[in-house]
Amino acid sequence: MNTSEAHALLTVARRAAEAGAHQLRRFDGQRLAVRHKGQNTCELITDADEAAEAAVLAVLRQDTPAIPVLAEESGRHGEMGDLLWCVDPLDGTTNFAHGHPFFCTSVGLLRAGKPWLGAIVLPRMNEAFWGGDGLGAFCNDLPVQVSNRATLNQSVLGTGFAYDRRQRLDNNYAEVCRFAHRVGGVRRGGAAAVDLAYVACGRLDGYWERGLKAWDTAAGAAILQGAGGRVCAYDGSPLDIHSGRILAACGVELQQRMTAVLVATRPLPPGCYTGEPA
Repeated sequence: MNTSEAHALLTVARRAAEAGAHQLRRFDGQRLAVRHKGQNTCELITDADEAAEAAVLAVLRQDTPAIPVLAEESGRHGEMGDLLWCVDPLDGTTNFAHGHPFFCTSVGLLRAGKPWLGAIVLPRMNEAFWGGDGLGAFCNDLPVQVSNRATLNQSVLGTGFAYDRRQRLDNNYAEVCRFAHRVGGVRRGGAAAVDLAYVACGRLDGYWERGLKAWDTAAGAAILQGAGGRVCAYDGSPLDIHSGRILAACGVELQQRMTAVLVATRPLPPGCYTGEPA
């Protein structure tokens, strides 16, 4: 696929993400019917999620009907192929439902299973990130790039916690404690796509998280690579977008230092958790 075709698909991603974000603006600030997904009381869904996803899918079906889609709320559409759209209509639903501005619509395109290009729109922040591997990275049409931090003690890292953190020991608590004593700061935003975009533009130097889906990371990982950053597995091996885990860093030196910490960290023992959620 040539560069002009790649940029055409990137334009589609931008249009789709903007369509989803338009729906989020429409619902933002209103009283919402908030529901829980299945038995997991930490994972929410609202009418805004569904409206935003419908708007994104309408653009993708119109502009790229032959490319299959994996969407958070409605699952897979179309047959498997070399390309796959990954759609998170509202990344940061809990934030959105509580009026916290850290949320977005994220539309990423995988190529041969790898993050290739994508767009992320933060409607409350009035910011749109877009780009891809080999295509550069931009925020509101201005080019962005990663920071040059190389050491942990000077870095600010982002992370998050899986929705099922209460049900399993593999929940990221130990990693947060270990990093907190080694870095300049740890931030928890609550929207993986935004965290990755923030690494791409230098607001964060690195990011790690587990319990993720492909739609959480496809766009952000592609934009980050376009900004000169790196994504991989916790142990430094190539990223498997479907593994649920991602390590993102501004450069190879910080990536290696983050990998060393993650590989050396073991879960906290069960005795560290007492009581039940209020």
